[in-house]
Amino acid sequence: MSLIKIAGVQMDIQLANASANLASMQSHLQTSVAAGAELTIFPECTITGYCFESHDEAMAVAEACDGSSVTQMIEACGDLSTHAIFGFLERDADQIFNSVVCVGSEGIVSKYRKVHLPTLGVDNFTTPGDNEFEVFDLNLDGHDQPLRIGMNICYDCSFPESARVLTLKGADLIALPTNWPPGSGLVADVIPNTRALENNVYFAAVNRIGTERGFEFIGKSKICDPLGRELDFANHRDDAIVYGEIDVAFARRKHLVAVPGKHEVHRIEDRRPDTYGPIVGAQ
Repeated sequence: MSLIKIAGVQMDIQLANASANLASMQSHLQTSVAAGAELTIFPECTITGYCFESHDEAMAVAEACDGSSVTQMIEACGDLSTHAIFGFLERDADQIFNSVVCVGSEGIVSKYRKVHLPTLGVDNFTTPGDNEFEVFDLNLDGHDQPLRIGMNICYDCSFPESARVLTLKGADLIALPTNWPPGSGLVADVIPNTRALENNVYFAAVNRIGTERGFEFIGKSKICDPLGRELDFANHRDDAIVYGEIDVAFARRKHLVAVPGKHEVHRIEDRRPDTYGPIVGAQ
């Protein structure tokens, strides 16, 4: 089974300037595809920026899923025969959602609305997603198995239940577009590796750089393998593209044997959900 190469684009984003952001995304997409990436992941709110100060200000740049920005990225992916995951502010009637979509030449493959919202930036004015954490199949040319993907956004990664649910639903890769601000360095350093290791999945955390309204975003994008090892790590605040190769069989092999009968773990079967009641109990 051939490996699937993915990319994560660590880029600057211009607040409320969709045309500039789309141009930058399309340029980076050309670079990642030329390097062999079949899926390219961009940061949270790539189209719109993040540090809005009112619902009305954010609503002015929010778009429906069939809006111009998503349509342009579908067309760009079609021209390059590739797929992309990226963030934007989704308008739905009078509500705004912090959303990501996976798109390809076939259109929107899947959409996710951020569930866990911090008191920060535009998330002060967005509505929490009510969708369950879903896993979707990405069918790529030349591969006999689909890549099973689950998507989270930024603060979601601080809740291990999010990644665990996606794992139980069969995810090979968890994609985390994010906008980590100052103070999130330890999250960036530790959480992606931990989520990958504890679930035996690939984990791609893709952060932005640049400054918006006094917040300097910290970069530190990385792709981790199912043992928690970093396949690539942009440990800085500069423009970069990180790459990783995914072996879906590796992610699906939850039974890990170091010494047969003496040192074995199973990331799924060794769980004790009968003891986890307080996690989901009413508080």
